[in-house]
Amino acid sequence: MIINFLSAFFIVVGLFFWFWGTKSLLKPRSLLLQLHYLSISDTLGSLSIVFGLLLLRPKEWPLLLLALISIALWNTLLSYVLAYCSTPPSLDHHADP
Repeated sequence: MIINFLSAFFIVVGLFFWFWGTKSLLKPRSLLLQLHYLSISDTLGSLSIVFGLLLLRPKEWPLLLLALISIALWNTLLSYVLAYCSTPPSLDHHADP
């Protein structure tokens, strides 16, 4: 009974993060700041939802654990690549002089 409650709690928290990140896109800020907020909330929301599913379906733990690791790595890597690619050449520390 408590496991079902915790699972539902994590899924609802994940949905909250998803909608919170989407709401930040509607504010008039720079594109990179909006993408930053969106990637953080999307990562936290997705991890929370998959963790809630892990509590609900413990027999599927290898697949869900792989999903947790993949979400954490790919969302972080994608955010870094977007920020790096949008850096102007004058601020790029790896560019040749």
